[in-house]
Amino acid sequence: MKARLPLLFSLLLLGSSQPAAAQEIRVAAASDLQFAFPDVAARFQKETGNSVQLTFGSSGNFFAQIQNGAPFDLFFSADIDYPRKLEAAGLAEPGTLDPYATGQIVIWVPKESKLDVTSGVRVLLDSRVRKIAIANPEHAPYGRAAVSAMKAAGVFDKVSDKLVRGENISQAASFVASGNADVGILALSLALAPSMKEKGRYAKIPPADYPPIEQASILLKASTRKEVARQFLAFLKRPEIVQLMQTYGFVIPEGLAKK
Repeated sequence: MKARLPLLFSLLLLGSSQPAAAQEIRVAAASDLQFAFPDVAARFQKETGNSVQLTFGSSGNFFAQIQNGAPFDLFFSADIDYPRKLEAAGLAEPGTLDPYATGQIVIWVPKESKLDVTSGVRVLLDSRVRKIAIANPEHAPYGRAAVSAMKAAGVFDKVSDKLVRGENISQAASFVASGNADVGILALSLALAPSMKEKGRYAKIPPADYPPIEQASILLKASTRKEVARQFLAFLKRPEIVQLMQTYGFVIPEGLAKK
C-alpha cells in the first residue's frame, strides 16, 4: 500500500494541473452587431478557448425575453435604457452596466438605384420611392432613431404610409438589400459590412437629427458562467477590439477609445 502512495500522489498532482474545461457563454446581442461580433467572438475563442453563442435580435424583444427567464449570460443592447431597467429590477449583476458604443444611422439604397442619397432623408420624397425599410420603432432603437430623423427633416407625415417595418434593424436591411424596399434607414455598422458594401451605397444622417443611440452591455444575474462573461467584457476593451468596432462605424466611449 505504501508503495502505491507516491504514484497516487503524482496522479492527483497531474490532474490538478490540467487546464479548466472550455466554457460557452450565451450572448443576446442587438442586430447591429451581427457582423462585428462574430469576428470578436472568434478572436476571443482563439485566445481563451472559451466560445460565445451569439443570438441577434431587437433589444426590446430581448428585454422581454430576459424578464421571462431567457437563459443568457450577457445582454448587449442598442438602447441603454433596457439594461438600466434590468438592473433596477434586480435581474442583472449590480455595477455591471457598461456603455460600449454609440450607433449611427444612414440612408441606404441598392447600387443600381437612381436615388440620390446625398440629399439625405429628403430623398424619401422622391416619387420613385414606394417602400422604405426601417426597424420597428416599438422595440428597436434604430427604428426610433429613423422616425426621429424623418420628423426632423419634415418628411415623416408624407412618407409614413410607405414604411416597411422589420422586426429588427437586420431584417430591415434584408428588405432593402433584397429589393423588397427601395430605400432603407439602417445602422451604419450594417452598411459597412462587406456583404452590404458590395450591394449598395449610403449616406450618413447627421447625428443631430436623432437622439443618441447609446448602447450598453450588462451581466445577467441568472448567468451560470459569470467568470467567462466578465472575461469577454474585458476582452471588448482591448485596443485591437475597440479598433475593430470602430471600423464597423461604432462611436466608442472616449475612455475606451484612448486605451
